[in-house]
Amino acid sequence: MADDFCSALDGVDEADIRREKNKARELRRTPWWRRKLAEGRCHYCGRQCPPGELTMDHVVPLARGGRSTKGNLVACCKECNTAKKTRLPGEWEGYR
Repeated sequence: MADDFCSALDGVDEADIRREKNKARELRRTPWWRRKLAEGRCHYCGRQCPPGELTMDHVVPLARGGRSTKGNLVACCKECNTAKKTRLPGEWEGYR
């Protein structure tokens, strides 16, 4: 399984990843993201969480070519974000 994650990183430009991480940081300061947090629900497991316990996740991870766009960013609990790692939702057994 570890080889799957390593191969997912092959060919991804580190400069692109840094640029996308900067875009995500900018989006965290927007009213759009504050509204997402205020909903208080994990995108993956559906659990209600206080806004301070939600994290930003790229549905298609940056390491897999994902971008920091509103359509690819979701609020999720730290447990789901940590478990998902660089997988797509369909590759992650914990995804409903």
